[in-house]
Amino acid sequence: MKDITGKKDDTILFHEGNICDEKFLEDKIFKNYKFKSAIHFAALKAVGESVAKPLEYYHNNVSGTIYLLRLMQKYEVKCFVFSSSACVYGDNPKCLEDDKIQPINPYGQTKAMIEQIMRDYAQSNSSFSAISLRYFNPIGAHTSGMIGESPNDIPNNLMPYIMRVANGHLPHLGVFGTDYDTVDGTGVRDYIHVTDLAKGHTAALKRSEALHGFNAFNLGTGNGTSVLELVAAFERASGLTIKTVMQERRAGDAATTLAIPDLANKTLEWKTELTIEDACRDTWNWAKKNPNGYD
Repeated sequence: MKDITGKKDDTILFHEGNICDEKFLEDKIFKNYKFKSAIHFAALKAVGESVAKPLEYYHNNVSGTIYLLRLMQKYEVKCFVFSSSACVYGDNPKCLEDDKIQPINPYGQTKAMIEQIMRDYAQSNSSFSAISLRYFNPIGAHTSGMIGESPNDIPNNLMPYIMRVANGHLPHLGVFGTDYDTVDGTGVRDYIHVTDLAKGHTAALKRSEALHGFNAFNLGTGNGTSVLELVAAFERASGLTIKTVMQERRAGDAATTLAIPDLANKTLEWKTELTIEDACRDTWNWAKKNPNGYD
């Protein structure tokens, strides 16, 4: 971390535990440190897996958030930045923050339920700032090649799957759905570089004191890329050929999902700067330097 931050005195502390273990959260974190804000990333996050294991998703994502918010209330932590998802919009091709919330899979449903909990709690506590950042599709890696995705098993997300095919760990990429009403029949998503996404969180923290109550922001580029277009971009970045196998549509997937990020651009004074090509280059840099991930 020192090499990335450039700080001589690395004061970042780490405690490993489970968000559903309320005793751990209180004894190890809340009792020992005084802090003003919490950023919540501790969720299960795969659409397909959520369809197969809904109870695990509701328990970890929803119950875990309640435990965290309960302790934030007890210890008077006033700012909550939540890792939400475009999945709350369901099958909506272009998403605005005030569009209808209509998730079509358990993962998206957990995010929608948590946002409602945030609204209700913020309404009961006028000094509380609840900021929901609705991610579109994060991809890429840190430009240094020191931080990247390292799935434990077969990846649930597209970019790490492509990466593992490129590294020879998997024989081919399964493309789920080839008959969507899109440019080439494959699903279209708004892919955002993880560096831009990280900057969205720091922007939210900087604005948190002025954002009372519940506020939701789309974090995306506003541009769509299909599965096959992303594969082609990765092939250009790596010089490799990624073998693809076309398969049936996957339960819970929408055809097209794009952000309209105007509210985040204006209110958070944030916008994306990096491209699909940047994300593919940085992912391949990470993959080359770390062929076995965090082994």
